[in-house]
Amino acid sequence: MNGGFLFNLPACVSVPPQAKRVVNVASIPQRSPFRYPGGKTWLVPTIRQWLASLRCRPACMVEPFAGGGIVSLTAVSENLTARAIMVEIDEEVAAVWKTILNGGAKWLARQILLFELTPENARRILESTVSSEKEKAFNTILKNRISHGGILAKGAGFIKNGESGRGINSRWYPKTLSNRIETINHLRDRITFIEGDGIKIIEEYKDDSNCVFFIDPPYTAGGKKAGTRLYKHSELDHEKLFAAVVKIKGDFLMTYDDAVEIRGLAKKHGFPVQTVPMRNTHNTVMHELLIARNFNWLDN
Repeated sequence: MNGGFLFNLPACVSVPPQAKRVVNVASIPQRSPFRYPGGKTWLVPTIRQWLASLRCRPACMVEPFAGGGIVSLTAVSENLTARAIMVEIDEEVAAVWKTILNGGAKWLARQILLFELTPENARRILESTVSSEKEKAFNTILKNRISHGGILAKGAGFIKNGESGRGINSRWYPKTLSNRIETINHLRDRITFIEGDGIKIIEEYKDDSNCVFFIDPPYTAGGKKAGTRLYKHSELDHEKLFAAVVKIKGDFLMTYDDAVEIRGLAKKHGFPVQTVPMRNTHNTVMHELLIARNFNWLDN
């Protein structure tokens, strides 16, 4: 794991406020190598606004359910936090982050550039037995980029039509992916990755008032099935999560599907809620739930 940071960065930052409107995701820098189900690229303007509202830049951001990691990558890249601690329990996703952050980034970037993507080659790679963490990382990126919706859970099929009928090639951009991996590699001394239980890491860092937490758990509350379909590790004790969050000394921001059960848990623990608009994969505007200590910083 990597810790610490190399640069002398300003203690406090200021970012212009963002309006509460549906965000054009194409306007947000794409920093993650993943196409992640439930990814938070669309929430980046709100994340900037939240972090900029703090009295001083946090010493660290903890992201206990990191997934594609766009929030941590954005916060570090834009100097909104000195460093980030990314946590993920999924062993395939973890293999990617461990490879990139622990010395294997150049190898992974090169493998992506050299790979000739055809359905036959993809099946051969994905059906083979991996012998190293690096190989698992490459297989994971390949599966993520060519599977329907970027889903890594069992049962996800290959993209059929995709953009302009390009099929599995429609989300496979070797040069772009390689560049993203190389860019993350340059940030690795400011990012720590932990493969493990997000709630346990919250409990480990809860007393550090210089750390903030961005918490985006799988959406399985209130009988929601999306998390079960999208993620291998979808089961989560939501009551236990809220019990851990209430002990956090620093600031936090949680995102959830807007479920009655979650609103009830937020009320029970004295947390206010707000909704923000988002556009789903079917181009329908929906609202996602935000939970925080206060929303004095959020534009209405």
